[in-house]
Amino acid sequence: MFKKGVVVLVVFVFVFVGVAFGDNLVIFHAGSLSIPLKKAAGIFEKHNPGVKVLLEASGSRTAARKVSQLGRKADIVASADYTVINNLLIPKFAKWNVVFARNEVVVAYTNKSKYASEINSNNWYKVLMRKGVSIGHSDPNVDPCGYRALMLFQLAEMYYKQRGFYSTLKAKAMVRPKSVELIALLQTGNLDYAIEYRSVAVQHHLKFIKLPAQINLSSMKFASYYAKAKVKVSGKRPGTFIVKKGKPIVYGLTMPTVAPSKALAVRFLKFFLSPDGGLEVLKACGQPPIVPPVAVTGKSYVPKELKKLLK
Repeated sequence: MFKKGVVVLVVFVFVFVGVAFGDNLVIFHAGSLSIPLKKAAGIFEKHNPGVKVLLEASGSRTAARKVSQLGRKADIVASADYTVINNLLIPKFAKWNVVFARNEVVVAYTNKSKYASEINSNNWYKVLMRKGVSIGHSDPNVDPCGYRALMLFQLAEMYYKQRGFYSTLKAKAMVRPKSVELIALLQTGNLDYAIEYRSVAVQHHLKFIKLPAQINLSSMKFASYYAKAKVKVSGKRPGTFIVKKGKPIVYGLTMPTVAPSKALAVRFLKFFLSPDGGLEVLKACGQPPIVPPVAVTGKSYVPKELKKLLK
């Protein structure tokens, strides 16, 4: 009886582990991708019975460091800034980098925000400077939206010729680890304005101010102007730093070299990077996809099943 019970237990554990881990797909991703990835994962799971997509949101730099510094294993890492993958994962922890979507920064708010009935695309920078108006952005060392917020402040100071705009907003801003954490503060009235991605504002039904292309980091046309903005952030190793220059917002993804379910990851990416699959989901969620996606680093290392989807 005892031996039979042990055998049954071993078989049970083996089956359980096979279901819980063997068919799991682990994705570390930017918080701004939470909603589109959840929708894409739901579609993928429906067409792949027994597969479970495990999504773990964080700031993009945190997502990369889970692999490079904490030794955690993921099948896919998706970043709101493709250069995070180049800077923190390649070449030791990943071999290739594919860009797949764009975005832009906006000033998000609600009806509870101070001067909500007054703010517009012409006076937004003046409203944010007013006494008693609170503003927030994510942590630049953790989340690309954080250093992009600081870049926006720098670019706006030059564009509107408002001396001291950058230092004033930087000093008064509330900082949270990732930009989506500011949404609850907006919705409860504990924060007036937040620097967010347009897609996040759309997905969470927030009001937002659309900013000029010269400062919203959306256009290749103004890439040289964006480069005038610079933000110092933590580097690949503790105690080191790098300088991020302003550039158009481009999302990237990769499959780490330690990915435990490479075949399943490729199968998911074949769906996610296809025009009528994940890219269509992104578009429906208010985030412009790059069609077709482009391998910006390590194209020769990209799995052959994915290469036909790339430019």
